[in-house]
Amino acid sequence: MTLEEYIQDHIDAEPEALYRLYRHTHLTRLYPRMCSGHIQGRILVMLTRMIRPRRILELGTFTGYSTLCFAEGMPEGATIDTVEIDEEFSEELRELFDDSPRGADIRLHIGDASQILRDMPAEEQYDLVFIDANKRRYSEYYELVMPRLAKGGYILADNTLWDDKVIDPETCRDPQSRGIMDFNDLVAADKRVEKVILPIRDGLTIIRKK
Repeated sequence: MTLEEYIQDHIDAEPEALYRLYRHTHLTRLYPRMCSGHIQGRILVMLTRMIRPRRILELGTFTGYSTLCFAEGMPEGATIDTVEIDEEFSEELRELFDDSPRGADIRLHIGDASQILRDMPAEEQYDLVFIDANKRRYSEYYELVMPRLAKGGYILADNTLWDDKVIDPETCRDPQSRGIMDFNDLVAADKRVEKVILPIRDGLTIIRKK
């Protein structure tokens, strides 16, 4: 038994719909590792229940697994806007969300996350933001999100340890790795926020706006 299997056996079970979605992702999509999965999914649900956000913004929908986890954990009356750049899977995602218990509270946006953020009215405010899109542009997303993050609001940034490459500059020469390292340095120096990195899967940074 692996440590991951042990953890899975000692936490809340993965809902059947998410299990099927995770399996479907691995059977049909390139880079299925991008899907959150059982352990991280339960963490996202738990954090959402703790934060109790009224509005959630997700950058990087992929196959919708994390979206459904946020929807599962958010209180009644809350909504989630999720942004996916790949138009090819838009209909599949809309059908998935429409069939989910909180489908009416999920709004799918297709397009470039940076452009969508720039087009968003400045008065739009979110209580919880999940950054899991183009790693090269994490710092850009962060600066665009910050004015739209409510005071006391949270950012969750995924993949911030990047297969542990961040501790070895020799392995961080590609644009994605550099993007993650630059983002981590930016957040670490930002006095506007509190921050902590959890060594879960590929790293999850929790950031709270003061």
